Amino acid sequence: MDSEQADYQSKKILSNKALLFFMIAIFLFATTLRAPITVVGPITSFIRDGLGISNVLAGFLTTIPLLAFAVVSPFAPRIARKFGMEWTLFYSVILLCTGVILRSIGVTSLLVLGTILIGVAIAFGNVLIPSYFKLKFPLHIGLLTGIYTVSMNMSSGIAAGISFPIAQSAGWQIALSFSIILGLLTLIIWLPLLRNAKVEMHTPSEQTVQKKMWQQPLAWAIAVAMGFQSFIFYCCAAWLPEIFISQGLDATSAGWMVSIMQFSQIPMTFIIPIIAEKMTSQRPIVVFFTICYLIGFSGLLFKWTSLAVVWMIFLGFAGGASFGLVLMLFTLRTNTAFEAAELSGFAQSIGYLVAAIGPVLFGLVHDVTDSWFVPLALFVLVSLLLFIASFTSAKNRTI
Repeated sequence: MDSEQADYQSKKILSNKALLFFMIAIFLFATTLRAPITVVGPITSFIRDGLGISNVLAGFLTTIPLLAFAVVSPFAPRIARKFGMEWTLFYSVILLCTGVILRSIGVTSLLVLGTILIGVAIAFGNVLIPSYFKLKFPLHIGLLTGIYTVSMNMSSGIAAGISFPIAQSAGWQIALSFSIILGLLTLIIWLPLLRNAKVEMHTPSEQTVQKKMWQQPLAWAIAVAMGFQSFIFYCCAAWLPEIFISQGLDATSAGWMVSIMQFSQIPMTFIIPIIAEKMTSQRPIVVFFTICYLIGFSGLLFKWTSLAVVWMIFLGFAGGASFGLVLMLFTLRTNTAFEAAELSGFAQSIGYLVAAIGPVLFGLVHDVTDSWFVPLALFVLVSLLLFIASFTSAKNRTI
């Protein structure tokens, strides 16, 4: 008996060490999934003036990755089945580093090509990481998802904050390229995970599974939820500064409001996945973030700008909770890692297509109505549609 207990304790320690190392690896990997994108927005004017490109192309630099997510996401699971999860994710970071280098050279064509490669590389991480948790540590999905989402939010906020001063002092090319450090660190720490890596996702035929995914109402509900929460986030990031400026804030204060919203997401993105994993039905979470959305957007709609910080905190809580829950749904509503990857690819393809359309549609509505009231009312409508899709998805069942 003593020997059995000692063997059990030895395995437990080994498992805990493996989990800790995996947590560090995931934390670093997650930093590569947003920072290369968020560095672009604050230094768009530097890039435009440095290369002499149009405002349309400059603005398109933040849309290209979203379109790449939509196009590439459905193909990520089948590539992972061929090469294995670990190797596919490793290759994706190499592709990302290549894209970062190309777009920083200072040639317009390479800027576009590098941005496309970055979008393609990040799409693999977006789709495969949630199912990778289910494959390797199925009892710790909530914790790992929380670490993953917190790392993405922290790195994206920091990258957006430091890119402008770096561009001012060292040039826009350096500001675009510094995120390669995160990629190289990820490659180094990922190497031990490649030992004995195997193709573990044995499944039915691709056509059968894809057909089933498209035919599943639950898959569509999750995809719609992914789309609407992405729509809200990217529209807020693109247009909230303009809305606050129209309500009397200066440009600096308006920018800080968006930062407050983004950093308010962090506690929710960590807590919600852990809570969601322990719940039979996640509908209380849906009710919570819907109320937060409605409070935040109502404050903006009625121009109660003196309480702008409050509205941004509510929107941050709502955005963090909705994003954390949707990521958990990929694993909670499936039975195997393969199904989780297929659902993730399907939902994120739909979601990021909606996200890419969102800011353009939002701006068009503003131009047509010459007012921010109707676009803000659109936020309220999308929040209610998100509630319906998420409430449907949160019922305890699997695809």
